[in-house]
Amino acid sequence: MIIYEEIIASKLNLGLVQVKNTLELINEGATIPFISRYRKERTGSMDELQLAGVRDTYEQLKELEKRQQYILKTIDTQGNLTDELRKQIEDTLDPKALEDIYLPYKPKKKTRASVARGKGLEPLAKVIMKQQEMSLDQRASEFISDEVPTVEEALEGARDIIAEWINENQRARNIVRQHFTREAVIYSKVAKGKEEEGSKYRDYFNYHEPLRKCPSHRILAIRRGETEGFLKVTIEPVASKVLDDLFHFFLKGNNDVSIQVELAVRDAYKRLLAPSIENEFKSDSKEKADEEAIRVFAENLRQLLLASPLGEKRILAIDPGYRTGCKVVCLNAQGNLLHNAAVYPHPPQSDRSGASKKISALLQQYKIQAIAIGNGTASRETERFIRLVRMPEDVQVYVVNEAGASIYSASKVAREEFPDYDVTVRGAVSIGRRLMDPLAELVKIEPRSIGVGQYQHDVDQGMLKKGLDEVVESCVNMVGVDVNTASHHLLNYVSGLGPVLSKNIINFRKENGPFASRESLRSVPRMGDKAFEQCAGFLRIRNAIHPLDNSAVHPESYFVVERMAGDLGCDLDELIKSESMIDSLDINTYVSGNIGIPTLKDIVAELKKPGRDPREDIQVFEFSKDVMNVSDLNPGMELPGLVTNITNFGAFVDVGVKQDGLVHISQLADRFVKDPNDVVKINQKVRVKVLDVDEKRNRISLAMKGVRQFGS
Repeated sequence: MIIYEEIIASKLNLGLVQVKNTLELINEGATIPFISRYRKERTGSMDELQLAGVRDTYEQLKELEKRQQYILKTIDTQGNLTDELRKQIEDTLDPKALEDIYLPYKPKKKTRASVARGKGLEPLAKVIMKQQEMSLDQRASEFISDEVPTVEEALEGARDIIAEWINENQRARNIVRQHFTREAVIYSKVAKGKEEEGSKYRDYFNYHEPLRKCPSHRILAIRRGETEGFLKVTIEPVASKVLDDLFHFFLKGNNDVSIQVELAVRDAYKRLLAPSIENEFKSDSKEKADEEAIRVFAENLRQLLLASPLGEKRILAIDPGYRTGCKVVCLNAQGNLLHNAAVYPHPPQSDRSGASKKISALLQQYKIQAIAIGNGTASRETERFIRLVRMPEDVQVYVVNEAGASIYSASKVAREEFPDYDVTVRGAVSIGRRLMDPLAELVKIEPRSIGVGQYQHDVDQGMLKKGLDEVVESCVNMVGVDVNTASHHLLNYVSGLGPVLSKNIINFRKENGPFASRESLRSVPRMGDKAFEQCAGFLRIRNAIHPLDNSAVHPESYFVVERMAGDLGCDLDELIKSESMIDSLDINTYVSGNIGIPTLKDIVAELKKPGRDPREDIQVFEFSKDVMNVSDLNPGMELPGLVTNITNFGAFVDVGVKQDGLVHISQLADRFVKDPNDVVKINQKVRVKVLDVDEKRNRISLAMKGVRQFGS
């Protein structure tokens, strides 16, 4: 029987009580964001990453236990389960070791060994395996029959049985694994006749590298080439070294019988062990590469979701284009569509005058406070045009990352929201709303479609979805959600809600008007005590009856804040507005029950800045006015740019030429960089130097090393 908390605590180097309490909370239905924020006393203030580690290890152990039970039942049905074997299976926590134990008992299809057994050759195999027989041919002749007409065929059948025994031997499998771990090399070569068609994989046409040094992006690239049929891929150590160790383990002498065992070892390695362990390492390396790629994607997504919001402003948003024109929409401060139009300032129409007059009129008519321009096709030309339009001085122009906007505009969500408008209008609306609140808009798009990361289509899609959904959930709950304005897509990610409750909240809001308090959420159909506990602290209500309803203080802790106010002789509003009064509190006096110092520190921090958005303030950014196309770039130039994507091997930067450049990890800083995320973030403003421009391949090499950065 697996004692989960003890194993998890040991494996993750955590306290036993921490793990036990965390598992209790998870089994009670608590979410990771809720546990991390509101149950710090029980978990020892573990962060979301640690809590997720506990949960994931717990799930892995549960799967392992299910597998143990299946194996025990199967072996018991065969009549082969001994007390010793049962204990060995129940004590094994390594999935590979467990499968090794099960291998001899695993039901098999027809094999060379089973055919040999059917011919009665297993006794001969046992004789040979002992390596004590002095007259092998004479002994083998005893097994000649109609099915086994010669001594050589008898010996061959016996070797087939021995090869299967060797393959099923745990020690033999571990010997091979050890060599794969230390010495395995990944080889790739071009598939015959695919040289031209698979030219994009030219770098891997004759490639090899130690597997343990091969980075995740390279493994995924090679595996993609293999999947598409352009590459042949193998993983193997030096066979002679492996065989030497196997011989040392299995051979007991140097005679005719030992030669038969040696032949069986060679056959077992080439035909059974090597392919089996190679598949294991192919699978393991792919899984590790997937995990790393998903980690990179998740970190990029987190940064994109937490990009600076402009807030509730009246926006004129533009989805730029040439032939089809620029789609223009005007949005009110809540993101509702007020007007849409098209202007044609670029070739072939080149109606700059008409477009300028139209934009100026819309700016005045809808009292526009900011302009959002998508960063796709014709973005730079549109930005340059807009900056020449007459407009009020306080109207700022922003270039907005439109990654995934086309996915949204063609989605069911967009069709439901704007059934009477085409995809271009929906795309422009999305661009404008992204400027207001990137998080609220991006949650409408499947995270996998946002397009930040590496090889997202090659990794395990179930793992990817789970990882990215957790990032969205974490970001939504970290920022908090205005329950009276949020879409059901946003509410769906709030701790404890989900699709049904989020839609029930929307419907209740439509029927009864805005929520006046968190307590009134209890009237929403299917909002039970558990769901309310999980979601209440993450939902905000502006101008609520209770002043703490627009804060991250959980309703279960209101009594503590009310006691604080009572001790200071003031009401809650006065306490929240006075940092000096808050600082005068001795929080140690409020420790009680489940509320300890960690929670009290969070409460005090929230009282000082109740409901404050944790995201940074937005800043205006401009590309170099002298650079519009790749042809304008020259080595040595220093330019401003925006980080658009981060991978293991570097960061991609938009310098305003419709093609992102790569800052290789070696060029990110004047020091060794292990992880690009230690240096740059998505949407960060940077200064870069042009190293090389390859117009034919549309590749731009950039450097940040040795370049003075903004704010430095």
